[in-house]
Amino acid sequence: MHPVTEGSKDNRISVVIIAQNDEQRIPDAIASCRAFADEIVVVDGGSTDGTIATAEALGCRVYENAWPGYAKQRQFGEHQASYDWIFVIDTDEVVDPKLAASLLTLKPGLSDPSAAYSVYRIGDFLGRWLDRGEYLVRLYNRRAYKITDSLVHEMPDVKEDKIAKLSGVLWHYGFRSINDHVNRFNKYTDLEAQTALNKRKPFRIFNLLVRPPARFVQKYFVHGLYRKGVAGFAVAIFWMFYEFLSCFKHYELTSARKRLDQHQPVRAEAEAEKKGETGYAVQ
Repeated sequence: MHPVTEGSKDNRISVVIIAQNDEQRIPDAIASCRAFADEIVVVDGGSTDGTIATAEALGCRVYENAWPGYAKQRQFGEHQASYDWIFVIDTDEVVDPKLAASLLTLKPGLSDPSAAYSVYRIGDFLGRWLDRGEYLVRLYNRRAYKITDSLVHEMPDVKEDKIAKLSGVLWHYGFRSINDHVNRFNKYTDLEAQTALNKRKPFRIFNLLVRPPARFVQKYFVHGLYRKGVAGFAVAIFWMFYEFLSCFKHYELTSARKRLDQHQPVRAEAEAEKKGETGYAVQ
């Protein structure tokens, strides 16, 4: 974490975008930040299309960095920025005019590094915008906070009482196709399960039985996705599937670790016996 200097008057904003093979959508993300950005930094993780050339043509500072994971890529981008106030946006997101105006109005008063700001993000699915979004911290000062070093859902390590909400919407054009959605959920649940294993969280059969249907009820009824027809039903099913995969993959990893731990003493004993017979251990 960078040391905080009290009373810093530097209110310039660096927009940081991590990208990979998204030349079609990155221009809209970049354009939506022009009004309030003092610079736009793009970190490319290994694109094979025209993403890099497109970003450079639009005046961004582009860095190439082989994909190290979401958090580490965002941390890399943060360190390339010229200014301490960091606004994070993805290639499939667009700042609406009201949010851009909020950020522009906020800029002159950015003097407290301990403050952070969240934006309201709404996603799309099958061509329909979902009514309910989520608030995510997207503007923070790198001298006070850093991106959490997590495998998935990386965010600045800001405490809730330091967060203020900005007016406007961050539109998330996250839906590409059903196939892409399945692939991304498969990747994200891999990371969720690995995170749970790394934290030594025990597998609970209760979670596997209860969390998937509970997530469906939350999304479909509590969040009102029933009003979105087939698209809303599909989103609720996808989130139920997400919970099931996360829990079951955690079970798979936990079981594999238990088997490995059980075999370790047996292998060690066999190695010791072999060494006693021959005078050296077999490698």
